[in-house]
Amino acid sequence: MLHSRMSVRAICDRLLLVWTSVVKWRWFHAIRSSLSLRAAVTLTVAGVLAIVLFGAAVSTQMRTNVFEARRTQVLEDASVRFSVAQGFFDQSTASNSDQVQETARQVVESIRSSAAGAGAVSVLLLRSEHDGQGIRINEIADPAMEPVISSEFRTAVIESSHAQWQSVDIGPALGNASDSLPAILVGKTVNLPRAGTHGLYIVYSLGHDQAMIDTVMNVLILASTPLLIAVPIGAFWMLHHLMRPVRRTASAATELAGGNLTVRVPESGSDEMSDLAHAFNNMAASLQEKINEYDMLSKFQQRFVSDVSHELRTPLTTIRMAEEMIYDDRESLGPAAKRSVELLHGQVERFESMLADLLEISRYDAQAALLDLEICDMRLLVEKVVAAHEELAQKLDVRVRVHLPHEQCAAEADARRIERVLRNLLVNALEHAEKTDVVIDVACDNEAVAVRVRDYGIGMTPETAQRVFDRFYRADPARTRTTGGTGLGLSIAREDVALHGGILQAYGQPGQGASFVMTLPVSAGKPVRTHPLVLWEEEQAS
Repeated sequence: MLHSRMSVRAICDRLLLVWTSVVKWRWFHAIRSSLSLRAAVTLTVAGVLAIVLFGAAVSTQMRTNVFEARRTQVLEDASVRFSVAQGFFDQSTASNSDQVQETARQVVESIRSSAAGAGAVSVLLLRSEHDGQGIRINEIADPAMEPVISSEFRTAVIESSHAQWQSVDIGPALGNASDSLPAILVGKTVNLPRAGTHGLYIVYSLGHDQAMIDTVMNVLILASTPLLIAVPIGAFWMLHHLMRPVRRTASAATELAGGNLTVRVPESGSDEMSDLAHAFNNMAASLQEKINEYDMLSKFQQRFVSDVSHELRTPLTTIRMAEEMIYDDRESLGPAAKRSVELLHGQVERFESMLADLLEISRYDAQAALLDLEICDMRLLVEKVVAAHEELAQKLDVRVRVHLPHEQCAAEADARRIERVLRNLLVNALEHAEKTDVVIDVACDNEAVAVRVRDYGIGMTPETAQRVFDRFYRADPARTRTTGGTGLGLSIAREDVALHGGILQAYGQPGQGASFVMTLPVSAGKPVRTHPLVLWEEEQAS
């Protein structure tokens, strides 16, 4: 049966080879990152599959139609040849083996010559193995073609009174071992005078029909090649052009996320892309309006806090002076008045501390905080802060243990701000130590200086550790505090440390205490690259 030399499997193998050689990592990355390129590749693959399937269908249909037409023609021609041969044998007067042999040779040569125009390439006259009667003549065989005739086919021809046919491959018989050449083998029995039944076989080549099919397939492939080139290029160009508004919108969204609230996307047309640009511009305008509104409200709030804090300082000073005069003369007052004066003295001090914190936080909000830098030995600052709070530690029945290194731990810092940070951390630890020890460690290396304040009191959860530096945040608002406070102490401490380029960290576990570590760069403003102290000392064991 006819076949297409360029089979579907061969085409797929070639396409796979080309794909494997072309697709590299950078191409794979480019395809994944570009919708236009991905769509072009998808259309190309779909086009290739469509062409392969179409080619296979065309090849199969053409092969079937051509074969059926050729087979009908071959069988009709063979029927004529068999009838002519049998008539010649019937009219022969040959009486001995030589004459019969010559008659058989003439018939075969006549058929070979006359059937050549119909595509016959070989004619064979083979003896019937089932007929042992009559004289015996030599077979007229083609040594190259004889192997094509199988014993099963010879048996089928001898046992039937009608012509038999079979599709065969005569490529190897013609010396083309690697290429196949389809052919049709037709056979029928004939009766030779005095020699009995023999099989007459005619081999019709289909090489011309195969060549026609190959030509059509080659033309199909050549015609589809420009299509395979034009489709991905056209698809990529079209999609790249259509996706331009999307790329502009994505770029504008990136700028918007980076803080450029004035970015907008050009609007053109009335399609879906225009709707996208219009929606994005509305969103950006609304976002800009809201952020400006919130920024204005934030500035009003900061200004209000700053103005109120400054305005309260004047009456507070007056109250403070009057309160101190009464407080100094409290011994001359009655018990109730004396107690009231003492309470007033403490609350005025707390009020003054609250105003100082509010003023300080307003400076940070206004970005007006400045550093007064000097070379500070962290050991001396720690000793100063601990000494200043010995009375509070004794009152709370907390022992403060300080571990200082022998070498100097100096850093470029604002001594007043760092002292305030240490004071806030120490007071916070004393408040929550629950009569346990508070341990202060100081360490340094060539790039950073660190101080850790660790208590073993009530501790805190990881959620509390994440919010402990938020303004006005208290883990337990109902908890009684000895020193009062505004809830801004740790927030101001974090701002003070950040102003130096340092890091303030917190960690704790319920029932095991809490730990705060302040890490400052040796040179203010430089990033912290090393950590001389770990945040939680149990990490050292792990």
